[in-house]
Order: sequence, then C-alpha cells, then structure tokens
Amino acid sequence: MNRLLSPRLAVHRQVESLGAEADLNRGLDLLAEVKAGRTPAMLRLYRPEPTVAFGQRDTGLPGFGEAREASLARGFVPAVRRAGGRAAAYHRGTLIVDHIQPQEDAIADAKARFGFFGDLFAGALAGLGVDAGVGEIPGEYCPGEFSVFGRGPAGALKLVGTAQRVVAGAWLFSSVIVVEDAAPIREVLVDTYAALGLDWDPRTAGAAEDLVPGITVDAVEAAVLSAYGSHAELS
Repeated sequence: MNRLLSPRLAVHRQVESLGAEADLNRGLDLLAEVKAGRTPAMLRLYRPEPTVAFGQRDTGLPGFGEAREASLARGFVPAVRRAGGRAAAYHRGTLIVDHIQPQEDAIADAKARFGFFGDLFAGALAGLGVDAGVGEIPGEYCPGEFSVFGRGPAGALKLVGTAQRVVAGAWLFSSVIVVEDAAPIREVLVDTYAALGLDWDPRTAGAAEDLVPGITVDAVEAAVLSAYGSHAELS
C-alpha cells in the first residue's frame, strides 16, 4: 500500500454530467463530506459536458469576458474552478478522475501527490500502448510540472492535466485525461487563449487516440482503476 493513499477507496462512477459548474461544485461538496467524515475516501469518475474550466488567475485578465464568449461560440460552457492554473478544456471524450480523501495534515504531501499521480496515470496509459512520460511540455496549455504527455511522430502531446485543492483535514486531486476527439479542444483553446493574451503551442494539445488509434475512454478508465488497484482496495 502507498502511504499517500487511503488503503480503501470507494469508486463512484457518475453516469451523467451535472453541468459545467455543477460538476466542479460537486467535487467541492464531496471534499466537504469527506473532511466531515460523512463520506469515505473515494474516486469519482465521469465524462463531462464540453467545458472550458478557467483558473482563478484567468478571471483577472482583460480578455476574460471575450474568452468566455469564445468558449460559448465553440459550444463549450465556461466555468471557473477553485483548483489549478490556466484554462483547460474537456468534453465527453475525456475522463475526469477526482480523488478525495481525508488527511490530518493535508498540505504535507501536496507536491508528492503530483509526482505520484503523474506516474500513476502515465503508467496506466503506457499499459495501453502510449509512450507516456511526466513533465511540462514547452508551450503546453495550462502548464504544469507534472503534466502527463505522450510521445508521437509529430512530438509530445499533453494528455493529462492535474490540479489539487487542499483544505484543513482533506484534499481533492482532480485529473483530466484527454482520450478521444482532440480537435474541438484544440480549437476552443486557440480562441480562448488568444482572447486571454496567453501564448502557447496548439501542437501540444492532443488525445491518447492520436497516438494509439482506437483507444477509448472506457479502456482508459479500466486501466486507471487497475493502476489504483495495485495501491488500494477498491469498492
């Protein structure tokens, strides 16, 4: 068992998206429930509706209103998340994994979690044939030291972005895995980042299926649960 993880995790598959804002808020509600001891340590997995999740820093930029409109014009609902950095986009071709568990000193292992989960998701994707690694790609959207990327003939693609929210007594670690249909995500990010005045390289936005044709969200979900199962008892 890994010291960073609860030895037992309840798995909750959310069948339908609640909506862009409601999905984000549900994660925070579950964090409060886990902190209070009303809900056990858990994994929440779901496929979201098309969403651009802006970071708190994005809201202070002069082009934020224009970026929201650009998101809507592409069919993506704009929302503001409480964890993470810059804007990230996702849709039904992605899998979101929210890991929520209590911890008395929740801030103590904050950085270690990024490294552990980066390796866990990279390993899950590698098991499906993706040449995966962990680290920031130059020019990636919502850049992060522990992004998970896949290597292909045209270069590296960002496949997993992670974010964390820590409160006294519990933490929420949220990961977005882009599996299928990268084109709409790339297009909305081009428009929203231009409005925000942020530079990035659109060639870094991709999906796992760009590297392993035929890979599905269901296959990635099974691989992620298998990877978790080597560290904790799932129920």
